Amino acid sequence: MSKIGTPSREQLVRKSAELVPLLQKHASWAEENRRLHDEVIEGLADAGVFKLRRPKRYGGYEADTRTLVEVAAELGRGDGSAAWVASVYWIPGWMACLFPDEVQDEVFDTPDVRVCGTLSPSAMAAPADGGIVVNGKWRFISGAHHSHWQEIIAILVPPEGEPYPVMALVPMSDLLIVDDWHTSGLRGTGSVSTVAKDLFVPQQRVLPLGAVLQGEPASQRSAESKIYRLPLLPVAAASSVGTVLGLGRAARDAFLHRLGDRKITYTDYESQRTAPLTHLQVADATLKLDAAEFHAQRLAAQVDTKGNEGAQWKVEERVRARADMGAVVRLVREAVDILATASGGSSIYTDVPIQRIARDVQALCLHALMHPNTNTELYGRVLCGLEPNTQYI
Repeated sequence: MSKIGTPSREQLVRKSAELVPLLQKHASWAEENRRLHDEVIEGLADAGVFKLRRPKRYGGYEADTRTLVEVAAELGRGDGSAAWVASVYWIPGWMACLFPDEVQDEVFDTPDVRVCGTLSPSAMAAPADGGIVVNGKWRFISGAHHSHWQEIIAILVPPEGEPYPVMALVPMSDLLIVDDWHTSGLRGTGSVSTVAKDLFVPQQRVLPLGAVLQGEPASQRSAESKIYRLPLLPVAAASSVGTVLGLGRAARDAFLHRLGDRKITYTDYESQRTAPLTHLQVADATLKLDAAEFHAQRLAAQVDTKGNEGAQWKVEERVRARADMGAVVRLVREAVDILATASGGSSIYTDVPIQRIARDVQALCLHALMHPNTNTELYGRVLCGLEPNTQYI
């Protein structure tokens, strides 16, 4: 039973599944216009998607990561870009809950507030009276067009001592949006660049990046909630993989929908459905999607279990979270490649969804934190007794 006012996981997943026709309807528009349609944003809000990681004290659901995986998987069946933007909002939205209470009061005063962000320290900051002054540019800011706040990362250079990275929370109105999102995949995410020029950020909206990575809230109220006392990277990994699963399911749905009595051109097969090759392709792709589901659910279960127990994370557990995420991406990409290869020459037309799905999966595969090769190497390195060669674990 869910608490009054807090939908159950099943209810949230069902509402997300009901959005699939709307997302499919606007997927081509989003690709052409390089951002999500306003009706999609409204639909996501109505389904409660923007409340999943919002604190309960502000009317949110504080959903676990298994719920995020299953909701994003349904959204991904409709449109990968919409699912990705939703998952991006979940991650910086969770990070916003690490700030002091007065900052959270300001951020969550907006119903269905949307926070975008990045983990790249591509700006510089200098101390100022009562805060810091930031100058720099950040790329790949998914969902920026519909966001209210952005979390920025900068290198703070103090008068004495070594420079160190900080995370700051700033209103989108304080940043310049550069419309440079011209890409081959995930075009609907609107992952533009943003720029800060001599931007003053009050000290209460600045945190050391190290504290964020370790999941150390500056808010006592957040510290009392288990979901905000987890290391960031496993949380981010579990928040992201559902989109990839959904794209894999969308590819299989799209392939089977077109299968019908399609011929295999220049062969004697009157129906692709009867070709043994097709049977092998569909089965192979489905088994890969099943394996991807295992890694996604294991990842979410680990994050939720560790959170509920309040236990310390071992290094191997942290890197396995990234390895599971990389495995999901690799397996789904392989499944989609099989189905796209089997879709025939007519699938290159833009009104056939499989070509967009394949490009979206390839774009996700290139994400620096999701790249299968990077994550597998990191896992193997630690299994071999070496220290991880990154702080992003």
